[in-house]
Amino acid sequence: MASPNDLQFQEFEEAADLLSSDPGATTLSVSSSNHGLPAGGGSEEVKLDLSDEEEAEQESSELLGGKKASGGFWTFEYYQSFFNVDTLQVLDRVKGSVMPLPGRNFIKHHLRSNPDLYGPFWICVTLVFTVAISGNLSTFLKEMGDPEYHYTPQFHRVSVAAVVIFLYAWLVPASLWGFLTWRQGVERQVGGYSFLETVCVYGYSLFIYIPTSILWIIPYEWLRWTLIAVAMVISGSVLVLTFWPVVREDTKPMAVATVATIVVLHTLLAVGCKMYFFQTASRLTPLHPTTAPVQIQLQNQTHAQTH
Repeated sequence: MASPNDLQFQEFEEAADLLSSDPGATTLSVSSSNHGLPAGGGSEEVKLDLSDEEEAEQESSELLGGKKASGGFWTFEYYQSFFNVDTLQVLDRVKGSVMPLPGRNFIKHHLRSNPDLYGPFWICVTLVFTVAISGNLSTFLKEMGDPEYHYTPQFHRVSVAAVVIFLYAWLVPASLWGFLTWRQGVERQVGGYSFLETVCVYGYSLFIYIPTSILWIIPYEWLRWTLIAVAMVISGSVLVLTFWPVVREDTKPMAVATVATIVVLHTLLAVGCKMYFFQTASRLTPLHPTTAPVQIQLQNQTHAQTH
């Protein structure tokens, strides 16, 4: 029977031969409480010795493969994960929303499984103020110099814009996500996006309306409608290119109806904002109370002279 020293020496020789043939190989160190092989087949402790680079790769893979740690929906950490995005990512997504390219899905090429609410939230807030303020300035510049017009700030337009834009940015994608989820259960081949991804796409698609609403200050109707058409084409293309690969696996009438509904609702938002916030200013009609009595008195005198 070999002594423990002989076994350790034999193990050392085998490890040296292995390392000489393959320098990048790892070794196994087998140890037991008696420094030998247990006679009754007892438990063994096997320890894997990894290099520093392999340990770093293993920790990185565990971090990337694991899910984000978040608490309940009532905690701050839960909502903090929705805003985990840097400036470069936001700029890249804004760029993708104003330059849609055929074959480039916004979710796959720009979100990369990391949707956020930071960009959509500030885009909606900015759009609310640009639409409301631009509408007031447009009315003032158009009627400036007219003595019959009396300017009054329309502060209620901010509230109206906030309700309309935020309801559209949340209710429409929520309805679309619910519909696609339902169709995914009915038609097994129909895929879908998560609720957060759907909201994120709709939020970034509204960015093009921010510079468009500012340019609506220019008091030319043909220019305003041209800007609306351009903005609707760009913004609508982002939505169509994103959701068409999902709905095209459904039945053809249902796929066409879904895309048509997306485009129609997006068009109604742009046209509605134009018609409400950039409408013709209300005028105050001057009253002349002495005109009618004078005309009546002259008619009575003329009638009396003829008789």
